[in-house]
Amino acid sequence: MANNSETFISRLSPVCFWDIDKDTFDPDQYPAHIIPRVLEYGTLGDWRLIKAYYGMDKIVEVCKNIRTLDAVSLAFICAMSGTKKEDYRCYRIRQSNPTLWNS
Repeated sequence: MANNSETFISRLSPVCFWDIDKDTFDPDQYPAHIIPRVLEYGTLGDWRLIKAYYGMDKIVEVCKNIRTLDAVSLAFICAMSGTKKEDYRCYRIRQSNPTLWNS
């Protein structure tokens, strides 16, 4: 693991990543694990870190392909990237499986 990735992962909020060993986790190999957690549970500082590390294009690419992302995080990534929620897999899946309590 490169020194840059070690520094990056160690600066993220421990609240988001209580279940991983930051010393051995490779953020380049698992961006789909880090990005949604930061969007849903991270701080603004965490957002700035992932944006600087991955770049907006990579964040959007990952978010478009994940199955779940809460509505607030989806709205945030759409606003920050200028994309439409319909482009995201998590939105399309949610629309095809509505529940009574989320109608």
